[in-house]
Amino acid sequence: MSHDLKVPTLGESITEATIGEWLKQPGDAVAVDEPIASLETDKVAVEVPSPVAGTIGELLAEVGETVRVDAVIARIEDGDAPSTSPAPTQDETPKPKKADDDEVERAETPDPDFAATDDGGDGGGEAKDTDDGDTPHLSPSVRRLVLEHGVDPTRIKGSGKDGRLTREDVLEAAKSDKAKKSDDAPAKEAAKPAPSAASGGAGRTEERQRMTRLRQTIAKRLKSAQDTAALLTTFNDVDMSAVMDTRAKYKDLFARKHDVRLGFMGFFIKAACLAARDVPSVNARIDGDEIVYHDYVDVSVAVSAPNGLVVPVIRNAESLSFAEIEKTIGDFGARAKSGKLTMDEMQGGTFTISNGGVFGSLMSTPIVNPPQSAVLGLHRIEDRAVVVDGEIVVRPMMYMALTYDHRLVDGREAVTYLVRIKEAIEDPARMLIDL
Repeated sequence: MSHDLKVPTLGESITEATIGEWLKQPGDAVAVDEPIASLETDKVAVEVPSPVAGTIGELLAEVGETVRVDAVIARIEDGDAPSTSPAPTQDETPKPKKADDDEVERAETPDPDFAATDDGGDGGGEAKDTDDGDTPHLSPSVRRLVLEHGVDPTRIKGSGKDGRLTREDVLEAAKSDKAKKSDDAPAKEAAKPAPSAASGGAGRTEERQRMTRLRQTIAKRLKSAQDTAALLTTFNDVDMSAVMDTRAKYKDLFARKHDVRLGFMGFFIKAACLAARDVPSVNARIDGDEIVYHDYVDVSVAVSAPNGLVVPVIRNAESLSFAEIEKTIGDFGARAKSGKLTMDEMQGGTFTISNGGVFGSLMSTPIVNPPQSAVLGLHRIEDRAVVVDGEIVVRPMMYMALTYDHRLVDGREAVTYLVRIKEAIEDPARMLIDL
């Protein structure tokens, strides 16, 4: 008996998704609730679990294909996986080999690690796992990369879920192998004449990859924000000495009590919530010809994920403690990397904070996440010479950038908002006594 695997309900207003990766192949055994496929939606990757225990029968959709909610994408058969090499019957007794059969067999023997089959699709064979049990499970896209670059998947440590190899793992391994071969190349290779400029050079290759649904949605929304909103960015800098001293003094006690690391983001989220009380328009949005003000602050925190930037939402951040904020951020970061964020966690948000400083950014102009009216950009902390009480001193400074919709937020309000954050960060006690 077979069971249909259908595309699950993906969230409000989402009617379709793209097959991002097949985690199981025909013939693979699967347990109840074990992930079979990964779907890419406009906001997040979603894994489709098996409704029953059995064996993968037929895959009805290809990687990259768009499928609608409730569409059947695979069938699951009852029972264990069938044997891939059935024993010959008495009528299939092997015939004696001719003298030259050994040469034919050697010519037709596949690669000892992988066997390529022509899938007649997008121009590449598909690698099959070996029977020795040492080769990790590979998705079709990862298998193609393994074949293209000639790397050994058993020597690569996977960073995906359950240690699975990702495209990035294979590309990084190929890059390392290439660098090693370059270092070990004989001197005569270096002595070869360089290709002429007229020929365009050797080894000039191009690779085309279809944009994921998430990346397409990011591109559309950001462009829509530029086309619709009147975006303007204002800057300020902040002395991080007080926050850094506070962290250094209490981080160990904080970690022991709350079992979470005390980071900088908690300070900025609390400061942003306090500033929103004085400048509520930064936490508001435009709806038609009306302005919608919120008495709560749902902070969208930009988090880096394998398929792009995602912005899960910290609900009612104004009422959360430092420990609750830090635990929520840590949870979001871990689940973003493993693709476990849900649709509900990505929706809502009244204000966004993006920390480019973790990547080394000194200054930037972030783009508002519609329908929000503002986004706060944080940057790297670096020692700079500043004047304090008439003396030049070295202090750890950070640039802050507030991009806002000028249709709703005036320049005076934007500057005031940044100043309130600056005051709270440079004197953290203000956050404790609600100033």
